[in-house]
Order: sequence, then structure tokens, then C-alpha cells
Amino acid sequence: MDYERIILGIDPGTNITGYGVLGIKNNEPQVISLGVIELNKYKDHYLKLKHIFERTLGLIDEYKPDELAIEAPFYGKNVQSMLKLGRAQGASIAAALHRSVPIFEYAPRKIKMSITGVGAASKEQVAAMLMNILKFNDKDIILDATDGLAAALCHFYQSNSPLSTGKYKSWKDYMHKNPGRVK
Repeated sequence: MDYERIILGIDPGTNITGYGVLGIKNNEPQVISLGVIELNKYKDHYLKLKHIFERTLGLIDEYKPDELAIEAPFYGKNVQSMLKLGRAQGASIAAALHRSVPIFEYAPRKIKMSITGVGAASKEQVAAMLMNILKFNDKDIILDATDGLAAALCHFYQSNSPLSTGKYKSWKDYMHKNPGRVK
């Protein structure tokens, strides 16, 4: 199927990195693929990063995304965990840069808010809402995969928003410039 745009979403992790690929046709998002990059078999952190980089390159080469949407590391109390998560994110970002794919980063709360309307939603709530919005069903889904898909859908929503173009200064300005769209 020919898509107008393809978005690769990544949920970086040091044990499991989730990904989702959305195809946009007639301004409607459709699931192309979702899955995980399993890293538990690698004991060395640097080998994990190498594998994330290589698998992300493979996904880019296979699906030819126009954009990469990636979840930003959240701020936690464990500094070592944050550093490792940031490195995992960096491996995916480096792969996208290597293939000249534009990168868009979103905070976890922003992604959850755009999918469920609640910034503190659980992974299960995000997965259920994605299945409803994108009309797919997978009872054996791995939640890290839906988190990657959520990053892609969040980017679709953000980049598709009439206010995301920066052409409007306020809601009043938007209404003035789009009288037929507001009732």
C-alpha cells in the first residue's frame, strides 16, 4: 500500500525497546507493524546499544519512515537508570541521523495525554486506547510495542494539529482564519 507518510515510533529501553510503524493515507493513521527489540540476552550494556542501533537501522531500511518519534527519558530518582535509558534513546537517534530521518522527541506524559487524555495513564490503558483508535486487536501484545506505537501516533496528532504549524497566534486567530471549520 502506498502511504503519504510513514512514522516510526520508538520507546527506548535497556531490556526491551518497543517500536511501532504507522502509515498515513488520506490523513488516517494505519498500523503497519509493531514489535520489540529484546535485549535481555546481552549482558554488556554496550552490546545492547549496538543492537538497538543496528535494529533501528534495519527498521528504517525496511519501512523507510519519513519521521522518527521517540519517547524522551523521564526524570527519575535513579540516575544510573536514567543514564542507561538516555544511551538507549541515543542509539536509536543515532540510527535515524545516520539515515537522515528527522527526529521528534516527546515526554512520556505528553504521549499518554495525546492517546488517552490522561498524562498518568498506565501502559495497559494506552494499549487499549490504541487498539480502539487504530482498530487492531492483539491479546498477546507486548506493552513496550504499544508504547512505541503511541509515540508515533502522538507525533501524528501533534504534526497534524492545525495549531502545530505556528501560523496562529491564538484560538481567536485560528477561528478568524478558519471560519468554516468552527461552528
